Amino acid sequence: MKKPEEKPNYYFVDESGDPNFYNREGILIAGQEGCSSILILGFMEAENPDILRKEILALKKDISADPYLSGIPSMKKTRISFHAKDDCPEVRLAVFKKLEALDFKAQFVVARKIEKVFQKRFNGDENKFYNHLITKLFQNVLHRFNENHIYFATRGSKNRQLFLSSALKNAVELFEEKWGIGISDKISIKILAQSPVGEPCLQIIDYLNWAVYRAFTKGEMRFYKTIESKVSFLWDIYDADNYPNNFYSRKNPFDHNKISPV
Repeated sequence: MKKPEEKPNYYFVDESGDPNFYNREGILIAGQEGCSSILILGFMEAENPDILRKEILALKKDISADPYLSGIPSMKKTRISFHAKDDCPEVRLAVFKKLEALDFKAQFVVARKIEKVFQKRFNGDENKFYNHLITKLFQNVLHRFNENHIYFATRGSKNRQLFLSSALKNAVELFEEKWGIGISDKISIKILAQSPVGEPCLQIIDYLNWAVYRAFTKGEMRFYKTIESKVSFLWDIYDADNYPNNFYSRKNPFDHNKISPV
C-alpha cells in the first residue's frame, strides 16, 4: 500500500434523488410521484479544481450571451447556476460536451430504496441511511492524499455537517480495519459546505449525478455515455440480483441492461 501523496485532492459531493421513504403519516411513498425510487451519492474529484471552475464559468458566460437562448424561461436559472434538471436541452448539450473535454474523475453509490433494508439496517432513520452511503462512497479513496478537501452541496444545518464528519471518520476506520493499516494520523479531512452558485465544481457533480439517475430510472444511456470515461467506480449497492457483479468500473462498464429493474 502506497503512502498518501503529499499534496491536496479535492472532492465535490452531491446527491440525486432523496433519502425519503415515508410521508408525514408514515405511509411508504418511495418510488411514487414526488419521491424517488433510488438515492445516488456521487463525487467528482480533481487535483486542480481552479481550471474546472474557470471552464464552467466561461461556458456559463458564453451561454448567457447567446441570443438564440435568451428567450427560454429556464435561462433565468441557468444564468445563475447550471442545474441539469432545470436547464433546457440546448444548454444540457453544451454542458455535457464541455464535461467530455475536462480532466476529472467521478465515483458513485446508488441505493435502491428497499423498505425491508431500510428498517432492518437503519431502523428507519434517514440520516443513518444517508450517512452509510457517504461512508461507502469514501471508504476506499481517502488514503491516497494527505490533504482531502471535501465540498458538499449545502444541505442546511450544522448538525448535517457533524453527521457527514462522522460518516467520513467511519470510512477511514473501515479502510483501516480492512487493510490493517493506520492512516488517520497521516491524512487530514476538511469539510466545506458550499452552494452550487458559489462553487462551480458542484454544478459538475450535479450534471454527473443526473446522467446516472436518468440511466437508472429511465434507461436513458445517452447522457451517461458522454461522461462514461470519467467514471472510475459505480456501486449499485442493493442490487442483490447481480451481486457480486453490482460493482461497475472501467473493467466492467456500467450499462442499464446489466442492472435489475429499478
